[in-house]
Amino acid sequence: MATLNEKLARVAERFDELDQLMADPEIIADYGRLNELAQERSELEELVETFRRFQRIEQQIQENQLLLEDNSDPDMQELAEMELEQLNADHATLDAQLKALLLPKDPNDDKNVIVEVRAGTGGDEAALFAGELYRMYERWAENHHYKTELLSASESDMGGFKEVVFAVKGKGAYSRLKYESGVHRVQRVPVTESQGRIHTSAASVAVLPEVDDFEIEVKDNEIRIDIFRSSGPGGQSVNTTDSAVRITHLPTGIVISCQDEKSQLQNKLKAMRILRSRLYDMEEQRRQEEAGAARRKQIGSGDRSEKIRTYNFPQSRVTDHRINKTVYRLDAIMNGDLDEFIEELAATDQAEQLQAVGTETV
Repeated sequence: MATLNEKLARVAERFDELDQLMADPEIIADYGRLNELAQERSELEELVETFRRFQRIEQQIQENQLLLEDNSDPDMQELAEMELEQLNADHATLDAQLKALLLPKDPNDDKNVIVEVRAGTGGDEAALFAGELYRMYERWAENHHYKTELLSASESDMGGFKEVVFAVKGKGAYSRLKYESGVHRVQRVPVTESQGRIHTSAASVAVLPEVDDFEIEVKDNEIRIDIFRSSGPGGQSVNTTDSAVRITHLPTGIVISCQDEKSQLQNKLKAMRILRSRLYDMEEQRRQEEAGAARRKQIGSGDRSEKIRTYNFPQSRVTDHRINKTVYRLDAIMNGDLDEFIEELAATDQAEQLQAVGTETV
């Protein structure tokens, strides 16, 4: 079995080979092939640069160890010993970075996402909370220069959402938001509570990678499409045409309704985007469950029934139960400042994967 060092050496050789190929006039003239090679080179660049820094550090460590063995110059020995302390620390850091870069990349990480937020237990209060979660993710996306697009919404009478489905577009959106899947709880005094008692309500969040037509094929004979008149809260008419679309996927029973656009075609296209993402997610979960324990780890499992976070308004407290992390800045979190949680969840996920891989050194 090849060591990590041998694997990395082969990757570095391939990286140099790509540089040579991309300088070939025949390749340069073939835009498609050139673009393909450039993409492969880009994917390897960080790993190869880190490996070469690691090799340079190893060489410096060997040189300093030779100086320590040479008793002819005490001053050089002292200098070498001081440098070795820092070099060994750098060596350990780069070793960890290399193993992290070698972990299999989630093929969905660079995809856009479709986020579904649904009110759970708690009636009107849960619907209001679902609306606040939607706005929290909108602000997070805006802070990171991602674009959002409302795909479907079912409003409640008090101004929240029974369900809201939206897209977040931008490279790496799924790699960040995938940790948000699960049940979010809110603890506060509802506006309808006359005696000032704190209630607990919940909303569920599902983060799905958005997929292209070719990734999930939906045949015409697998769906039933119903057209109906759009309506808002309480049955109020949104427009006077039969433009709302309901798509039923017959093999799975999944039903998608879209009515926010005035065009029947636009509503159908949005509904199909949501359907494809749900079907893709179902297939991904099936594959991961077959893979065994890897699916069952908490971080990033995407388990829709898992209680992941609690938002306590009286104490301005937000707790993520997967990493036992509590912060007392609820207003900032509700305004989209989620990075502290997301980064720690990503780091914990990576650490668990590294532990599963083992402790082999480079």
